[in-house]
Amino acid sequence: MTVLFISDIHLSPERPEIFRAFSKFLSEHAKDVTALYVLGDLFDAWIGDDDPSDLAANTKKALREISDAGVELFIQRGNRDFTIGRKFSKDIRGTIIKDEHIVSSGQQSALVMHGDSLCTDDIDYQRFRRKSRNPIYRWCLINLPLKTRLGISKKWRNDSASATSNKAIDIMDVNEDAVLDVMKKHKITTLIHGHTHRPKIHEVSEGQRIVLGDWESQGWFVSMDKEGFSLESFPIEP
Repeated sequence: MTVLFISDIHLSPERPEIFRAFSKFLSEHAKDVTALYVLGDLFDAWIGDDDPSDLAANTKKALREISDAGVELFIQRGNRDFTIGRKFSKDIRGTIIKDEHIVSSGQQSALVMHGDSLCTDDIDYQRFRRKSRNPIYRWCLINLPLKTRLGISKKWRNDSASATSNKAIDIMDVNEDAVLDVMKKHKITTLIHGHTHRPKIHEVSEGQRIVLGDWESQGWFVSMDKEGFSLESFPIEP
């Protein structure tokens, strides 16, 4: 029994090669596994489940195909696609999971998170995160006219790029105390997350922290089976 984890694919119309890599990953790696977990930021921006774009339709179709093949699908919201909702999960026959979720299979178990809540040193982002995860705020946002949401989405991407370029690298990484606190809270020895775009397996006092990479020049995934955990990558063809 194999379970796969991915994060930070950042699908967008501007980068069709990422969607091609994602489709290839699903057909070559994900069709014969027990479950696939997407730990946030599947899309570079998600304006709502009524997104009429070809990218949205093609992504749902690709995910639905592996779901129909018997793979369990689980979606975690990220900072770029926190408006993913029930209609999307229904269309792909998947399940939306909470920000902190325990995955167990055989003798293995792991806590999975997008990872943004662990970056507690980034005060400005945490302020935005609290606002964006408020159900009332999210409801108001997704009920705005489609054209308005498209404009907001574009502004957020520009603002995010500008803010990132002006912040110290360490501020945008996870806080080690926050990592240990959440692992102790769930009494778990393996934490898997994305968001920071710094793929690596870290040894920590509570066990191990496995960081997924973003899909830029390489695609990244974590495999969990009876042998344990492995962090793997493959090249994305331009």
